[in-house]
Amino acid sequence: MTLNPHIMSTEPEKIISTNRRVYHDYLISENLEAGLCLKGTEIKSLRTQGCRLNESFVLLENGEAWLCQMEIPEYAFGNRENHEPMAKRKLLLHKRQLTHLKKELEIKNLSCIPLKIYLKRGLAKVLLGIGRGKKLYDKRQRIKKRAVDREIARETKKFR
Repeated sequence: MTLNPHIMSTEPEKIISTNRRVYHDYLISENLEAGLCLKGTEIKSLRTQGCRLNESFVLLENGEAWLCQMEIPEYAFGNRENHEPMAKRKLLLHKRQLTHLKKELEIKNLSCIPLKIYLKRGLAKVLLGIGRGKKLYDKRQRIKKRAVDREIARETKKFR
């Protein structure tokens, strides 16, 4: 029996894309790792060209989780069987994780947004963040606090 070297390797995960804007717009309370169901040209394009997570979100339909509005550019060497860049992609989750996600999204009225996409042992994974959207005053308070902290750090640096 031969083992697949990609699955058994101990190499660290390779980050493909991150969505840093999420931390500005949402208060993330919980993280969840999910697999991505991709076609051959999608994974090849993901490895070479990356993807864009701007404005992407998770949608629950018929007991399945789907990643919407994520753009994977067309594979340069693909033929007529090339994938559609903005297609919905299925998320691979355990049933227990799906029921937990459904409870969080529907009952508690939270949002699920992808934080980053990475390759782990040769497989495409998505780190999902579950949280509530920030209000405008929350964002303003955070900006003010950051400015005050910077000013304090600058003043203490002068007196050293």
